[in-house]
Amino acid sequence: MDSSAATDARPLHKGEVPVYMETGKAYPRAVKGVFRSLKWWAMTLTLAWWHLAPFLRWDRGPGAPDQAILIDMPGRRAYFLFIEIWPQEVYYLTGILAIAAIALFLMSAVAGRVWCGFICWQTVYTDLFVWMEKQIVGDRNARIAFDRQPWSASKLAKTALVNLSWIVISLACGIGFTLWFGDAFEMIRDIFTGKASTAAYGTILVSGGFCFLLAGYARERVCVYLCPYSRFQSAMFDEHSLIVTYEAWRGGKGEPAMKGQSFEGRGHCVDCRACVQACPTGIDIRKGNQLACIGCALCIDACNSVMDRYGLPHGLIAYDSSTNIEAREKSCSTGYKIVRPRTLIYGGIMALVATIMLARLVSRPDVDVNILHERAPLYVQMSDGSIRNGYVYKVLNMKSEDRTFKLRLQGLDGATIDVVGGDSGVTQAELQVSRDSVGSFRIYVTAPAAKLGSKSVPVSFELDGPSRVVRTESLFAGPEK
Repeated sequence: MDSSAATDARPLHKGEVPVYMETGKAYPRAVKGVFRSLKWWAMTLTLAWWHLAPFLRWDRGPGAPDQAILIDMPGRRAYFLFIEIWPQEVYYLTGILAIAAIALFLMSAVAGRVWCGFICWQTVYTDLFVWMEKQIVGDRNARIAFDRQPWSASKLAKTALVNLSWIVISLACGIGFTLWFGDAFEMIRDIFTGKASTAAYGTILVSGGFCFLLAGYARERVCVYLCPYSRFQSAMFDEHSLIVTYEAWRGGKGEPAMKGQSFEGRGHCVDCRACVQACPTGIDIRKGNQLACIGCALCIDACNSVMDRYGLPHGLIAYDSSTNIEAREKSCSTGYKIVRPRTLIYGGIMALVATIMLARLVSRPDVDVNILHERAPLYVQMSDGSIRNGYVYKVLNMKSEDRTFKLRLQGLDGATIDVVGGDSGVTQAELQVSRDSVGSFRIYVTAPAAKLGSKSVPVSFELDGPSRVVRTESLFAGPEK
């Protein structure tokens, strides 16, 4: 970082920690190594999924959308390959969120903040923005000097070019987000021809604007101050969790050294600060595990390159468990223990939730019914003395084909059914419901007054479909005797 820490104006008492401490802007230096390569691969795969997945196709039959993953807001449903989720099935979304949360806990227990360091959207886009800035301005030292130099035509031009590249990436991010909510091929054409809806352009600007702000200017402050995960991440760790750790017992006092100097009797840390310069949040890992450490492990690549120059073994900064670090200090190794109570609990919860969702998905009905008895009036007495009740009967057809259902009434002798716009005076009515839609019918049931034994009679509506019978209970109201 280029500036020293500054606290608030109020003097702090001994041992007191400030609520907010401005640490200045971080200027991460480019490094090469195993973890940097892993981050490039993670970025490539994440961005490829984000931008290309909406174009994947899945045949659901005629008349149904063929986008493999689609959140259809106007149609009020979501499609995930062969799964179609309706609004009343919001519990599936709850299950997915629960699995995602527990997966994050399990991931943290096994490999620390691997999500934050490699596949979090903030990390991915910040990495991309920093890379673009490096191509235009230069590496760490060049960017520090660039920010400190007075404004000039050259600085203004480079700043504009950097921001323009960020805007292009941000708009691509916004477009990618929008394509998940409509047919990707149609939307991409409409977006670039000016025919997309105002909502589509608004979504692009809002999501792209946040990408520009958070990845371009907020950067590490999002991880340190805004992200809630950084506040409780340590609760997910135990002594067997893989985390980025400095081997203080091997590093020694951290004194400078000349190339070729003997390291006999001294620590291996040469106080080059390469680990600090490579860190995207600007922390010094030699001070131990910290809230601002996102586990990207770039400090390991930076330190290993320094160890190579001095002919020292790798691993002064290691991605390892604290148990192994302590064991190596005693010249022994314990190996990595992935199966332990914490991971078993997290894995068990995930398996339980996934099993419940799968069982529900396999046994889910393809038709659902909702019935509403009219309240005003509860009943009407006809001129012949018979009693009529009105109902709103809704049939949800969750299959991609038109279906014909037969509706009959049980529990009320002599009753007849009238469907507005359909059958009249019948004991069994036919209801036509289009594919993937809700059929709403206004139904009147008429029964002789002599058949009513009390003020209200429980009745059962039976909907006989191609695959199953759906029975719905209701009441038939009449005058009090």
